[in-house]
Order: sequence, then C-alpha cells, then structure tokens
Amino acid sequence: MKRWFIFCAGQLLLEKRADGSFSVPFADQPPVPLEAWHRLHRLPQLDGAPCVTVSIDAPVVAPGWCMMGLRETFDVLPAPVYNMAGKAREILYWDATTRYCGVCGAPMELHTDISKRCTNCGKEVWPPLAVAIIVAVHRGDDEILLVQSNKFKGDYLGLVAGFVETGETLEECLRREVMEETQIRVKNIRYFASQPWPYPNGLMVGFSAEYDGGELRLQRSELNKGGWYRRGALPAIPGEVSLARRLIDAWLENRL
Repeated sequence: MKRWFIFCAGQLLLEKRADGSFSVPFADQPPVPLEAWHRLHRLPQLDGAPCVTVSIDAPVVAPGWCMMGLRETFDVLPAPVYNMAGKAREILYWDATTRYCGVCGAPMELHTDISKRCTNCGKEVWPPLAVAIIVAVHRGDDEILLVQSNKFKGDYLGLVAGFVETGETLEECLRREVMEETQIRVKNIRYFASQPWPYPNGLMVGFSAEYDGGELRLQRSELNKGGWYRRGALPAIPGEVSLARRLIDAWLENRL
C-alpha cells in the first residue's frame, strides 16, 4: 500500500470520506490512470508506508474525490501528511524546472530520488532551497510591529520577512530587511523556529527581536501599511498555516 500525492496545476488530489474528512489516496495502485510519460517520484516513508508523487495533466472530477490547493490542505490533513505533500510539490516543481542542463543544455535524468545528472557533461543538481527570515519585532511589553506586504492576497497584517542574500548570515539578513522595510534598528535577536514553505521551495526561519531605535517609515515599494499594535487591538493576522501566526501567538502568550 502506498500514499499517493497526486498534483494537477498545484492542486492535490484528496479522497473525501463519508464523515466529511479528507485523506490522500492510500492504495497499491494509483487511483487515476497514468501514462508512460507520467514520471513517478519516490518520497520518504510515512508511518512505515511508501509514498510517491506524480503530476497529472487534468484535474480529477469524480464523486468522492476533490482537488484542493496545497495551502488549504493544512486545515484538513494531519501535519505529517501536509508536510509530505509540501515536499512532494517541491519535488515536482524541481523536476519540471530542471529538464535541461544549465551548463550545456543537454537533457537531465534522475540520478537519485533527490538529484539529477546531465546526460552529456555529468553536472549534478539537487532541489534548490530559498531561505528566508521572518521576525516578530516587539517594543516594550505591549507592542508588536505588524506590516502588510504588497504581495499579500488578503487584507491582514503579518511580520517583516525577506530572503537571505548570498554571503549573508541570518542575523545580517534580519537586520537588513527590518531596516530596509521600516527604517528601525533591532537588538536581542533570538531564534524561534523554522518551517518548510513549499510555495514553491522555501525555508522560513523565525526570530524575535526587540526595538532598538529609529522612526518607523515604511518602504512603500514593499509594504502597503503597517505600524505598532497592542495586544488588545490587533488587526487581522495570518492563518495558522504560517510561521508568522506562531510567532504572533507566542508574543501574545508572553513566550518570546
């Protein structure tokens, strides 16, 4: 029996049970017809069961099945299954974007479950990982800095975040991003937690930090709005799928 992580255009195939719950297909054979050109990728085992992933060309429309966006599956799947679905989506994205060698242009072929090798020059590649920091900046005991990125789709406020640049430590990235986006300085940087962010291939590294001076001025090319907010007067904040929410909740509960 295998767990089948089947994607179409970024949506995951789920089985809808009679009680209203959802699960990924668990069977010996794929629940949908596959052709020779559909490449199966082997994933790590989950609870002792093999896992595979594949990308299909058209969504499944049939009673008892549904297609759901990966982020939405966070609310309906157990955490280990959601995390494996994220890994599966990253593997499929990597496979689709590394068909040809970046050095000589020849076709790439799978070498291991997580590497490809050029059929001509032998160059080997692995799935990339884009590392980003995210930070809860607090001022005193009762204020937290919340901002709205112009990339947010919903009307909520989150935390300062940004990608780590070449030759930069995580702490240097944190200070730079906070300064660039808000013009304030921070101190007492502390690691909080990390989170895979498979949209498509990220790793979020969370920190807390204390305000250390400067007048808040938002970088309008990156942020729509933002400011200092007190515990009893927070605006809409990110959902529980995100590390931002975990950081904000930890601040609310005096755990930072």
